[in-house]
Amino acid sequence: MKRIILVIGGCRSGKSGHALTLARSEAKGERIFMATCVPHDPEMDRRVARHQQERGSEWKTLEIPEELAEAIREHSTEDNLILVDCLTLWISNLLFKNEDEDYLMARAQDLCNALTDAPGTIILVSNEVGAGIVPGNHLARVFRDCAGGVNQAVAAVADRVIWTVAGIPVTIKPHHFA
Repeated sequence: MKRIILVIGGCRSGKSGHALTLARSEAKGERIFMATCVPHDPEMDRRVARHQQERGSEWKTLEIPEELAEAIREHSTEDNLILVDCLTLWISNLLFKNEDEDYLMARAQDLCNALTDAPGTIILVSNEVGAGIVPGNHLARVFRDCAGGVNQAVAAVADRVIWTVAGIPVTIKPHHFA
């Protein structure tokens, strides 16, 4: 059954690990990992290597720094599962090319259209960046605002949204009331 799942949380909240656990329980066919990170320093290289080791060899990894909607359209099938990690690095990559919020939100809408049209299950990971202070510089504020907008747009089309806090996953969509 096709599903769109967004796993969101702060830095080091356990979101990537939880997304992997979900993916392993959901996958029945090929597992495709869409990595959005473009390492720019040795520390980020180590992070990428650690994530690759955590995933293991059962994943096909595609490096998709910018053309995420297109990659989802190309690779999603009824029989596979795609895990995108992460949306906030994708936003950063796009902002380095074009700081215009309207441009970025148009790309986000294209992503949402691709997610909605995709025949397979897709799990996306994103950082919640809006719970902190107002950033002190223009680009950081644009990033925060765009990340919030992208997270809201993806959450709106997602079947399930899971917020991770201190390694604890909390389902926030669909709502379950007593």
